[in-house]
Amino acid sequence: MLETATALLLAHAATDFLLKTNGLPASRPRAATLILHAVIVLVASQAALGRVDAWEPLAIAAASLAINTVTAFAMPARLWAFLLDQAAHVATLLAVAFLSPGLFAGGRWAGLDGLPAVMALGAGGIIATAAGGQAVALLVDPWDKSMLPEGLPNGGRLIGLLERGIIYLLIIVGQPAGIGFLIAAKSVLRFETASKDQRAGEYVIVGTLASFGWAMVAGWATLALVSHLPPIGILPQSP
Repeated sequence: MLETATALLLAHAATDFLLKTNGLPASRPRAATLILHAVIVLVASQAALGRVDAWEPLAIAAASLAINTVTAFAMPARLWAFLLDQAAHVATLLAVAFLSPGLFAGGRWAGLDGLPAVMALGAGGIIATAAGGQAVALLVDPWDKSMLPEGLPNGGRLIGLLERGIIYLLIIVGQPAGIGFLIAAKSVLRFETASKDQRAGEYVIVGTLASFGWAMVAGWATLALVSHLPPIGILPQSP
């Protein structure tokens, strides 16, 4: 069951955050865009499972179309709506994995024992970085950003992706203490902004804490999932 759930989670993370056609819920996509995204979900799910002979990816694509339609046209562009949307998607994947636990075992990739762990690491990385960017953006979106000093175009977004990626990697390799150095370095770099304008300082602090927290939770959750999957054979095993 876990192998199936992990493969479907990777497909979901890739389609919703790397290949998503409609962006944030506020974009109000057209019906054709939603259908296109459902087709991408179908193909990604089949690819992750290594099979095209199962009906379950079709059910996942249909459920994804229904969830995304409700999110796009009936939900506000707020963090709670984003989390609810993702919870609905994950619940769908878990339901499919529970009802059809042998989907992955019956697919083309079944003989690759370490692949589910690699998939878990990939899904966790996407969730930590790209999904975290959407979550943090929605968290701070209600606040006026005009008081912030002008920076490079998309500079803040890139910084957020990099910091969450570094935090995720530090947790995966078992060096979470390095996060403290990252926090210290960012505090020094942001000190002038925070000291000159309290509103800008609080904005930066909230965004930073949310970004760091999201990546840490994603990293630890990924480690917990990997610990229950077959080990990655290409990596040296500890004695």
